[in-house]
Amino acid sequence: MNIVQYTKAASLEEAWELNQGRGAVVLGGCCWLRLSPQRRIAQAIDLSGLGLDAIEEQDDSFKIGAMVTLGAFGSHEGLLTYTHGAVKEATRHIVGTQFRNLATIGGSISGRFGFSDIWTLLLALDADVELYKGGRVPLSDFGKTGPGKDIVSHIIVPKKSGQTAYASLRLNATDFPIIAAAVHVDGKEVRCSIGARPGRAEVMTLPVDTVKALGCEKAGREFAEKVTYETNQRGSSEYRHDMAVVLCRRLLAQTMGDDV
Repeated sequence: MNIVQYTKAASLEEAWELNQGRGAVVLGGCCWLRLSPQRRIAQAIDLSGLGLDAIEEQDDSFKIGAMVTLGAFGSHEGLLTYTHGAVKEATRHIVGTQFRNLATIGGSISGRFGFSDIWTLLLALDADVELYKGGRVPLSDFGKTGPGKDIVSHIIVPKKSGQTAYASLRLNATDFPIIAAAVHVDGKEVRCSIGARPGRAEVMTLPVDTVKALGCEKAGREFAEKVTYETNQRGSSEYRHDMAVVLCRRLLAQTMGDDV
């Protein structure tokens, strides 16, 4: 990267004002940013001095700072307990330990990457994005618009009773996923997200009673057929569809057990 002007922001207000300029880029861990076609950055904005690197567990939610690394996210005891280990499963294949200790959750969310394990899991968890000026918006809505010139400050994961599971299929342990899926089941509905299609993850919901009536196989197929798939060098659209059915079926069996 060629950075013309670098500023370590003293406040979110300063970061926001700097970001309004043409060619301004907010730095996360820079792991994906440095690989992007945009090699020249007119104004680089560093958020590392703003205390956004903490995960706060509250009574009704987890508040995750944008500068929290993927390593910290995947090993947080509270999140591990709440998601029944799904945060670890969603992060452990991402490149390697050194990479996960640099890449940030804010960078993953702001980038809206189609291959993102993080997007897939957080959609199933019904997470929100907190923007400095725009306030709190559902992650699913944020995916359609992106941050624009606003600043992502936090990710909010609500606490809901239930079970969560995550799974992905890869050519090797550290490659991008061919297909990824996550399921969260609470007392009323089942949320199933499917990502790496290779497009950005999408989430679908069905009432718990409907899933019970259908069973894991039929419900898994119902979820898998609600999204579209494409072909790239890692797999065909047909293969992705078939593997999505398998992953959804397995995750439903894992989260609902004897109920289906």
